[in-house]
Amino acid sequence: MSYNGRYISVVIAASGMGKRMNADINKQYILLKGKPILAYTIEKFEKNEYIDEIIIVAREEEKQYCLEEVVKKYNFSKVINIVSGGDERQDSVYEGLKAVNKSCSIVLIHDGVRPFIRDVDILNSIDAAIKYGSSVIGTRVKDTIKIVDRNNHIVDTPDRRILWAVQTPQTFSYELILKAYKHAKDEGFIGTDDSMLVERLGHKVKIIEGSYANIKITTPEDLKLAELLL
Repeated sequence: MSYNGRYISVVIAASGMGKRMNADINKQYILLKGKPILAYTIEKFEKNEYIDEIIIVAREEEKQYCLEEVVKKYNFSKVINIVSGGDERQDSVYEGLKAVNKSCSIVLIHDGVRPFIRDVDILNSIDAAIKYGSSVIGTRVKDTIKIVDRNNHIVDTPDRRILWAVQTPQTFSYELILKAYKHAKDEGFIGTDDSMLVERLGHKVKIIEGSYANIKITTPEDLKLAELLL
């Protein structure tokens, strides 16, 4: 089912090494109750009626494993391509963006190890991207944040009311995000997230309040929390 005639694509970044996990395999393939984390993540978009296609970005040496042990094993019909990632996450996402269907209107970029994204957040992010051109899912910061110097001395305390923790998906007009990625590549700029590249073009990005449960699983502690959330 198309979303008001728009073709919606998802790029799932799943080429990270996961060194902080201290595991024998990369974090996206760690089993949660017998099922790879990546499979839970893909499933959220597979089941969403408005998502037309899914592109997975994996490490070159893991593409076949991803195909056999995740895509085929769990019958993900919307996964139409698994592409090789690059040196940085930004390089990997760019490869994914170049692989989407030519009809793509809106594209969501999501972390492969964020398996608890809610359907309502996916839909809200698409709606906002259609209206504003770009959107990110995030949550309000609950803790007081401190800015410190190189010696770990506090130099400032920003107003917590204007601080958000950004998550994924980050959702964009395909034309806009592709332009942002090309611009960053031409200038040799590496950002910390996708929206940062769009911001550099002078485009405002809408933030959508999501869920604190939409965690990114990167450490053994996150893994324990994920098991509880399941």
